[in-house]
Amino acid sequence: MFYQFVNIPFAFLFYCLARQGHLSVINRYVYLTLGGFIFAIVTMGPYSLLLFFSAVLLLLLIHCLHPMHIHNWTLGLQMCWQTCWHLYIQYQLYWLQETPDFRYLSRSINCKIIQLDSIVSSCFISNRLLLAISSLMLMTQRVSSLSLDLQEGTVTSPFQNSSRDLSVLIPFLSYSLNFTGLLGGPLYSFNTFVESVRQMSGTSPLASYLGRLTSKMLQIVALVWIKYPLKELLKSVTFRVNSPCVCQNIIWIWVLSLLIKLHYYAHWKVSECVNNAAGMGFHGYSHSGKSSWDGFSDGSPWVTEASSRPSVFARQWNRTTAAWLRRMVFKRSKRSPLFMTFGFSAWWHGLHPGQILGFIIWAITVQGDYKIHHFLHPKLTSKWRKWLYVCLNWAFTQLTISCVVVCVELQSLESVKLLWSTYIAVFPLLSVLMIIFL
Repeated sequence: MFYQFVNIPFAFLFYCLARQGHLSVINRYVYLTLGGFIFAIVTMGPYSLLLFFSAVLLLLLIHCLHPMHIHNWTLGLQMCWQTCWHLYIQYQLYWLQETPDFRYLSRSINCKIIQLDSIVSSCFISNRLLLAISSLMLMTQRVSSLSLDLQEGTVTSPFQNSSRDLSVLIPFLSYSLNFTGLLGGPLYSFNTFVESVRQMSGTSPLASYLGRLTSKMLQIVALVWIKYPLKELLKSVTFRVNSPCVCQNIIWIWVLSLLIKLHYYAHWKVSECVNNAAGMGFHGYSHSGKSSWDGFSDGSPWVTEASSRPSVFARQWNRTTAAWLRRMVFKRSKRSPLFMTFGFSAWWHGLHPGQILGFIIWAITVQGDYKIHHFLHPKLTSKWRKWLYVCLNWAFTQLTISCVVVCVELQSLESVKLLWSTYIAVFPLLSVLMIIFL
């Protein structure tokens, strides 16, 4: 989050230069690409080579392959490259045990001495490698989205007319390496990126732009501030995960998952601010005449948390990634597209034991949601029945998603055992029963 905040002044400088006409279109691409190159080296050190390899590989595939064949090669090679590094991390974590492992983390949760700030950062070999792998996952989204655009013909190959001018590759390199999307989403298409860069001087008035940017930064402060009382609540002596009280046991896990989700919401909002500061994400004007800067967004925390069905939550959570998975896997799978999509998501995330179980739970929960909604919805003939159904389903969604979030985020087999030793594990089993009986 600190690195993303550092990005905002450079993004704002880029927007001001482009708006005042000091940067031509080609120079805008160069600015974004050079900024990403420097930013990657500063934040990731030698691990920035992971990203440069993927970017160069994409250009080589565009140059050498016919658009009809480029997507399978791009997605396959990129996923293999990413998986190698995920397996390398697992080798050092679980085999060499060179960093604090998850068994200590699980014992800490039970003993109430967990340091929640280190859930993510202390569980990897180094922060630089963590940043590189995270950026590599985002790179996979961009290059695979672009390759599918080329295959479907929505993006024209730069060498379609037998041109050998390598300068035509600059927008493609800028799309994969621009600094506004290096450490965070949201994912946007190549055509949207090109249009945003070209029309930057024609966006909304500066006052509206600054007001919207300030508003989003205040939202980030609010999201970060809310985390502190939740952490204190989790560390309180009277509020324990291993309490014999069923409600207290369940609420503890739910609060932990809410804390983790707030961490993600804050990061997504910061990434959205970086794009907006660079003048990208302008979405036109509303009926009241107000400008909208939500064109590049992973969704609203309030809308996501208000989701009353697990399937709706799955579409709202990290919205652009959900749309990418739907396009890459769900629409292209002939058998069991739902489970194929969540399985691919587990592969993309790294295939840690907790991630595998977490995405299996999520797939089962969504499938169970489809079954129960199809069965009960025709019977909801009165308002109070609909209201009761929405309330109960919202609570069920929150509790089952809590299981998913804790499993996926804590990753290890020990933390999975911890989760299944609590009463909240009953709720994913209810989804299994729905699938069986309905």
